Amino acid sequence: MADSLNDLKQKLQQFVDERDWAQFHSPKNLAMAMIVEAAELVEHFQWNTELESSVLDDAKREQVGHELADTFVYLLRIAEVLNIDLIEVTNKKIALNALKYPVDKARGKTNKYTDYL
Repeated sequence: MADSLNDLKQKLQQFVDERDWAQFHSPKNLAMAMIVEAAELVEHFQWNTELESSVLDDAKREQVGHELADTFVYLLRIAEVLNIDLIEVTNKKIALNALKYPVDKARGKTNKYTDYL
């Protein structure tokens, strides 16, 4: 079982290679597929209250987990195809967001960073 991001990427690449699917995995196609899966994830919460969206029975939790996994798989494939290190760019993005949303101005608020200027 894959237990690290690199292991998971290798397992996914093997899965794709065995099926000769890389030919279909353009960034455009992968991005579109990821959005479809994200929409399927959202569908599980549509019309739920805040509380209902937080309390999932076992069957719903499994279904949501499948949609999260599908979305994650496409995200990993896009990053792999474009040779983007997700760990590196995520760390950079967190640092940028820390500048955009300083704790003293953003704590407990949902305002967009442009509202702090």
